[in-house]
Amino acid sequence: MNDRPKQSEGRLPSETGGTGAEVDAFLRKVAAIRPTAAGGGRGRLIFALDATASRQPTWDGAMQIQAEMFEQAGALGGLDVQLVFYRGFGECKASKWQSEARGLLRAMTAVTCLAGRTQIARVLRHALGETAKKKVNALIFVGDAMEEALDELGHLAGELGLRGLPCFLFHEGRDPVARDAFEQIARLSGGACCRFDPSAPQQLRDLLAAVAVYAAGGRKALADFSERRGGIVRQLTHQVR
Repeated sequence: MNDRPKQSEGRLPSETGGTGAEVDAFLRKVAAIRPTAAGGGRGRLIFALDATASRQPTWDGAMQIQAEMFEQAGALGGLDVQLVFYRGFGECKASKWQSEARGLLRAMTAVTCLAGRTQIARVLRHALGETAKKKVNALIFVGDAMEEALDELGHLAGELGLRGLPCFLFHEGRDPVARDAFEQIARLSGGACCRFDPSAPQQLRDLLAAVAVYAAGGRKALADFSERRGGIVRQLTHQVR
């Protein structure tokens, strides 16, 4: 039975209350990562989501956000995205690789959240298997809890780092156990971790779009994207330079 905190138990502060500094730290980490997308090729990104019961309130928002990733990466030669999610009793599934937002949206709308324990290790093992078949440029994970052996997750994250597959983890909520685990996975894989406020979806949308653009086209593409978007993404570009 899940004993994770309820969604309603205390939202994160606004950006003026400290979130801004955390976003800056996340962007600095992204800026330090070497580009992974091959010149002229399509980027490949795994979009992994915790679909257990506590995340139902923000699932619809995630569907809107993923479409934005495709839109921003489309002009860079394209981005192939695979949806991975876990829920319920040992269920962990991956969609086909999708080259447009509509296909991924169909996959997401077929999913409803179900109570269950986290299965982050299965997500990381899946990513290892996928990048062994064909290079995956980045993994995004959005979740609010961690109920697994941290040493195993750390080992898998380290293997992803050796294969040049950085993990970008977005932590919803205040669970300190999840926070620590997500930070360690990010560090060991060569990626970054950032906490987000579900009541401020635009911030998460911009950060996810930035990672997608980065996976599709590297730092130059990210710089071009920031000129159009500004705000948080422009901070990232300044750090890259």
